[in-house]
Amino acid sequence: MKFIHTGDVHWGMIPDADKPWGKERAQAIRDTFKAIIDHAGAVKADCLFISGDLFHRQPLMRDIKEVNYLFSTIPHVRVVMIAGNHDKIRENSSILSFSWSPNVTFLADPTLSSVYFDDINTEVYGFSYHTTEIREPLLEDIQVPLNNRIQILLAHGGDPAHVPMNFNTLSLSPFSYIALGHIHKAQVIAEDKMAYCGSPEPLDLTETGTHGYFEGEIHPVTRRLTRLDFIPAASLRCIPLAVTVTTETTNGGLTDRIINEIDKRGREHIYRFRLKGMRDPDITFDLSSLSARFRIGEIIDESEPLYDFPALFAEHSSDMIGFFIQALQKEDMSPVEKKALYYGVNALLHTTDERS
Repeated sequence: MKFIHTGDVHWGMIPDADKPWGKERAQAIRDTFKAIIDHAGAVKADCLFISGDLFHRQPLMRDIKEVNYLFSTIPHVRVVMIAGNHDKIRENSSILSFSWSPNVTFLADPTLSSVYFDDINTEVYGFSYHTTEIREPLLEDIQVPLNNRIQILLAHGGDPAHVPMNFNTLSLSPFSYIALGHIHKAQVIAEDKMAYCGSPEPLDLTETGTHGYFEGEIHPVTRRLTRLDFIPAASLRCIPLAVTVTTETTNGGLTDRIINEIDKRGREHIYRFRLKGMRDPDITFDLSSLSARFRIGEIIDESEPLYDFPALFAEHSSDMIGFFIQALQKEDMSPVEKKALYYGVNALLHTTDERS
């Protein structure tokens, strides 16, 4: 039995909505999901498992119709899905009354239910969220019949507020494969049993690394997982980079270095830069022009001005600057105390400059 495992698609989300590329990111989510659907059809997958949060929120009817159209393009692939905490089932959810394509099964009940496909001897279990949080460990004592069927579990959660899970217990369960959702980074929990698919596209700056989905196979006789391959699919990556500055670093030089780092990795990606090191106190880094040219989600300036505090104290021993240095400077200063000293001295020096 061949399957595709995805989830956490978040159709309808606009990542980086405040950025110029926000609408492109929303389209990328749709395009990547379509690519997953196309791949499932191309490899003649028996099943497509969607482990929750297909939609980012309660879906509009137009979104349901768009997604259902994609499902209808792979009529020979059995699509089985559950709702997660983002697209949870409500009493008035359009999903409940929608007429899905014949190849789609939505396990929408809040308690464990299943669907059995006789021709591939496969039974798929799962339940959907009807509340934003599920703090009960609903999978702790899960009971399924011991039989000769391939048994699959779809589950969404894994943290204290969203179906806490004991992975050791689940790894000993009779399931052939446990298709997990909720964690946005793909990871195999047990090589022969269980994995988080991750989100097909990175959804915020912290979701670094490669994103995609899993393709796997289960032996029809042993009912054991024989193959689980991660398929990269995302249109871009969120890349964090640290840049170290020195007292020799100028604003122009720093700009050129950042452009070089972007060009080496690709301008299609989204970057988060963190500036570290000691800079010339007379230099103020202004990188705003870069944000208009590249996909820079954030620049965090943690650099510190390299003040000569003994010389400053000797020059200002009888004024506010000297008193401030004497009051704050000490050995083994914490990062917060250092910032307070640097920023305070900087402000006082500028005040003095303006008065002179």
